[in-house]
Amino acid sequence: MTLTLTVPSRTDATERAALPVAVIGAGPIGLAAAAHLLERGLDVVVLEAGASAGASVSQWGHTRLFSPWSELVDAASARLLERSGWTSPDAARLPDGHELVAEYVEPLAAALSPRIRYSTRVTAVSRRGMDRTRTAGRADAPFLLRVETPAGRSSVLARAVIDASGTYSSPNPLGAAGLPVTADGIVHALPDVLGRDREQFAGRHTLVVGAGHSAANTLLKLAALASEVPGTTISWAIRNASPVRVFGSDADELAARGRLGSAVHDRVRAGTIALIDRFEIDDVLPGFRVVGRRGGEDTTLDADVVVNATGFRPDLEMLREIRLGLDEVVEAPRALAPLIDPNEHSCGTVRPHGVAELTHPEPDFYVAGMKSYGRAPTFLLLTGYEQVRSIAAELAGDRAAARDVQLVLPETGVCSSGAGASCDVPAAATAGGCCA
Repeated sequence: MTLTLTVPSRTDATERAALPVAVIGAGPIGLAAAAHLLERGLDVVVLEAGASAGASVSQWGHTRLFSPWSELVDAASARLLERSGWTSPDAARLPDGHELVAEYVEPLAAALSPRIRYSTRVTAVSRRGMDRTRTAGRADAPFLLRVETPAGRSSVLARAVIDASGTYSSPNPLGAAGLPVTADGIVHALPDVLGRDREQFAGRHTLVVGAGHSAANTLLKLAALASEVPGTTISWAIRNASPVRVFGSDADELAARGRLGSAVHDRVRAGTIALIDRFEIDDVLPGFRVVGRRGGEDTTLDADVVVNATGFRPDLEMLREIRLGLDEVVEAPRALAPLIDPNEHSCGTVRPHGVAELTHPEPDFYVAGMKSYGRAPTFLLLTGYEQVRSIAAELAGDRAAARDVQLVLPETGVCSSGAGASCDVPAAATAGGCCA
């Protein structure tokens, strides 16, 4: 018997050009990406794991942002919204997360509704017919995204992919070594201390771990609860020798961020918050017995509740078949990492960056938004909006606009020049300003 195989001609490049750009995540950055792509005449599909837009923001919606509305609205998104009669909020007002969703994200999602697929979790991204080891014809092959929906598993084909899925669902472990701890019931960052989660903290001893703004927000809410409910006590554990990055500086160009740090500092000085510095956690045992070392000596802390506010990291599992170019330290794109690595500096000043810094070895694949920062902190929505504007211009073939990046971020007024928290000083004390 003779078996004859008919091999179809390769039409991958033509087919790929007709496909939409897939955006992963319907948060503020993912929706902004869709708005810029549509403004450029490119088709787009947004794949959102949650049942609604801004699902992650809604989880910390009780928290007030320290950026005003003037720095929270993307330009292309505003143009799209204004065509439907939307009126922008007061530019100077500071919304909380719920207001950000209700007044901006949800109207934007409604304007983009034909393009968004909700309850659609992307579990893997690859090229059709090609794992990461295949090179020949790779750039012409459509992207294949494996998705899980209530109806089951399916696939989506795309000409390009922008991963704006964020990092909120991927917290850093509590352990100083970056390894998971054994205790169950550790609270995620930014609990609703004065609202939904009040009973979990009232009259109990809470240990907050972490030296960022998420920790600061939680500490202040706990301090307010302590003034209302006797027996509510607060401890705050950090690895550094000084919490100056949280305390901030009067030179902070975001006034609300500066006030946040000052308020925490005041409560530490007043004794409402017990600061435990130089504490490296090895593990958290059942019953919330926290074991580790402080200043090199074995130390044990006991608490009723432990809040993990140690920051976030990108979930890269779904990208195993994509050729990524990530920095070995912070897991951000290699060209972006030196600009945001907290070992080098902590101020808000980030050199303007866009598609050139976000490009990976995989053609037409980009990570944008908070996930692009890897494990680095200090991300602002302004950064993500400029990222996706640049990426959309690149995908539309407007290389000049893609590389004409304009981004000026407000400085924190605190700068770390080189490794080590001991180098943290107010910006005014440095020659040439923050991160000069």
